[in-house]
Amino acid sequence: MAGALARHKAFALSLERIGFNMVELAQSYHELEKCTKDILSVIKPTEDDRKKRLLAIQEIVNSVHLVGYLGDAVVKPFGSFVSNLYAKSGDLDVSVELPNKYGFPTSKETKQDVLSELMMALQIEGVARDVNFIPTARVPVLQYVSNHFGISCDISIDNYPGQIKSKVLYWINTIDERFGDMVLLVKEWAKSQNINDPKNGSLNSYSLCLLVLFHFQTCKPAILPPMKEIYDVSITEGSGRFNEKSLDQICVENIAKFQRQNIGQRNQSSLSHLLASFFEKLCHIGTYSSDHLISTYTGEMKRNLYWMARSYCLFVEDPFQRHENAARTVDMLELHRISRAFTRAKDMVSSDRGSDCNELLSLLCTPEVGSKLGARATADRYTNPAMSPQQHRFTELMEYLTADLHSNRYDQRARGSTGSRPVRSGRQAAKPYQSQQLNCAQM
Repeated sequence: MAGALARHKAFALSLERIGFNMVELAQSYHELEKCTKDILSVIKPTEDDRKKRLLAIQEIVNSVHLVGYLGDAVVKPFGSFVSNLYAKSGDLDVSVELPNKYGFPTSKETKQDVLSELMMALQIEGVARDVNFIPTARVPVLQYVSNHFGISCDISIDNYPGQIKSKVLYWINTIDERFGDMVLLVKEWAKSQNINDPKNGSLNSYSLCLLVLFHFQTCKPAILPPMKEIYDVSITEGSGRFNEKSLDQICVENIAKFQRQNIGQRNQSSLSHLLASFFEKLCHIGTYSSDHLISTYTGEMKRNLYWMARSYCLFVEDPFQRHENAARTVDMLELHRISRAFTRAKDMVSSDRGSDCNELLSLLCTPEVGSKLGARATADRYTNPAMSPQQHRFTELMEYLTADLHSNRYDQRARGSTGSRPVRSGRQAAKPYQSQQLNCAQM
């Protein structure tokens, strides 16, 4: 208990320290500011990208109508496209709403059957390639790439929770344009560091979005309010259709209230300052993860009181479904990788000697984006080309377990054998990601 309290106080103090230190260093981020703008110029979608997504949605509508009994179904996008937090290369999330005269929740079996028939319709129409149907996922999903537009599409059935989350995040995004830019930059950085892959135990895009939101809530002064001040409604998995106009009205009124209360207190930090302080704030993400959760609902790091929370390596509270962990896919090995990625980013962008443009691009963006900006090719930070992904993951696991074992022995010598918390076993640390653990809303 004492150790957890000490870590909580340390984190709170680090937030205050970051606020002061980063202001002093803000003037040294000219190169970082230039790189962030260059990266955004490549990854931010254009009007043509938006139109392609609308046409991809129409392809789904046409295919749905080929399935006779789905004639009255409605196709609605959600996720990052609706919240306007999507990148040029981002996925497209779509929900097919089934006719539901009596308002009963749609069974998982029905969702599986509908997606199976829709998969055949898409293939008959020549719309889809690289089709991947995952009927046993927590939320059954049909994934494919549009033949005509090259857009990756994820289709689910009656995904009302995903629609609500996306719409609220859309309104959050209207408060300050830096939020949307930061989400895109962080997603791109996470891809470049191989930590945006929930299928292999790392962070999904929704949890990355929430981490950015948390950062903006805990800046001094705060840029965004706690989510409970914008839309304080708990969503259940069986949530049915919602009143979209009412949701919009609630969000607009609460945002206006927040802005009135903060007149004259606008945070003036540049995008580079916010990115650098984001890395510094979360570089110890692995240290606090077992005792605390990151809550965007209240806008704070707080003690983890959920009964099942300690079975997770990292807990990022879903502000719309507070008992749910948006980062539930993260395993212990990947948390170690995630923490290293944050630390490396913090060290590079805050270095006294400064980093040149090529180094920053290598850190912040994928080779595909970097090549468009003239960056020189660099070796992968984590992968030895001579090793397979499985061999590399095993090597990292051994390194992590060795370091963890050494740390645990040191703690026991320093504090006594009863003074340290039990450490997860190697079997738990290497627990593989289960494909069923998919978020209902992939940002």
